[in-house]
Amino acid sequence: MAKAAKTIKVEQTGSAIRRHHSQRSTLVGLKLNKIGRTSELQDTPEIRGMIAKVRHIVRVIDET
Repeated sequence: MAKAAKTIKVEQTGSAIRRHHSQRSTLVGLKLNKIGRTSELQDTPEIRGMIAKVRHIVRVIDET
């Protein structure tokens, strides 16, 4: 029986306006681009690092 991949659900809470271009690119990589949008992603160290980079404008809703 295969293990189900862990997922993490993220919501954008702040605007990307007046943010550095690398932070905007990180939001696009997280499949976010507008306040209130949510995205469900695989829970990997790379995704965790991206979330840490923009932690001031996103929040983790759920980890499964």
